[in-house]
Amino acid sequence: MNKKLSEKEIDAFVIAQADDENAWEKLIRVNRKKMFSIVPPVEIDKEILSGTPVFEGTRVPVSALLDNIAAGSSLDEFLENFPTFSRQQALQLLDYFKQTVLLYDKAA
Repeated sequence: MNKKLSEKEIDAFVIAQADDENAWEKLIRVNRKKMFSIVPPVEIDKEILSGTPVFEGTRVPVSALLDNIAAGSSLDEFLENFPTFSRQQALQLLDYFKQTVLLYDKAA
């Protein structure tokens, strides 16, 4: 029988295991609600631009898109300057930001 544990029950279980010297070697499966339905198309790898967050499969820094938009460039202009970057990646990132803001709204 799979019983879904509440956050309090999960926390109590983890705390109870803290005194067990072998607890770190035991597999603990916990199903927690996903915070976001999407994951931004971003990767961080020390081998790519020294770990600067970039869009997956590119060397385009996330900050480049944000800086260009802040400077008044359109998404189309940005896409012309960065051909390895796709409109879909920008829309995924903006949707991720939107979901993040909505979480703050729900918490208030």
